[in-house]
Amino acid sequence: MALDEILFAAEEGMDKALEFLKAEFRGVRTGRASPGLVDGLRVEVESYGSTMALRELANVGVAEGNVIVVKPFDPSTLKDIQRGIEKSGIGINPQNDGKVIRLPVPPLSGERRNQLVTQVSKAAEAQKVAVRNLRRDANKAIDAAQKAKAVTEDDAERSQEQVQKLTDEYVSKIDQLVTDKTKEIMEV
Repeated sequence: MALDEILFAAEEGMDKALEFLKAEFRGVRTGRASPGLVDGLRVEVESYGSTMALRELANVGVAEGNVIVVKPFDPSTLKDIQRGIEKSGIGINPQNDGKVIRLPVPPLSGERRNQLVTQVSKAAEAQKVAVRNLRRDANKAIDAAQKAKAVTEDDAERSQEQVQKLTDEYVSKIDQLVTDKTKEIMEV
């Protein structure tokens, strides 16, 4: 495997880890209503016989500032959607009026804010581990290429430095995401 390919694969994997973390953070509740809070919820629909993402079953929007409105495409899935939201553990009680489900987002308590910050930190740490694992894999591939005499020792060393710079860059991006999300959560 060429050094460029190894670096590209490592960067691509690190980018995926960062995107995954961003998606995770969209589902973390802050004091404001956001469709991202429930968009990705998995809902078991008995009539369809499968589990689907909420965004595949309904329009999700924000009304009146702090209320998320879920309007199913198929009215027969309303009860399944309500059940899925109740089981999700997001801490919001759905209000069903027969046509739409309203999710009033209450303000967060100080204790809940701290729990969410801890949750955000754990998710970020998991992605940092993923980035470091990608670094390890890239370095192993570089070492293997060097042992196979496919690259020189200087090229291998330079490539490992590039992998380390890439790792530092992505860890820094993850830290910045955590800082921004923590600030958003702690905002009253």
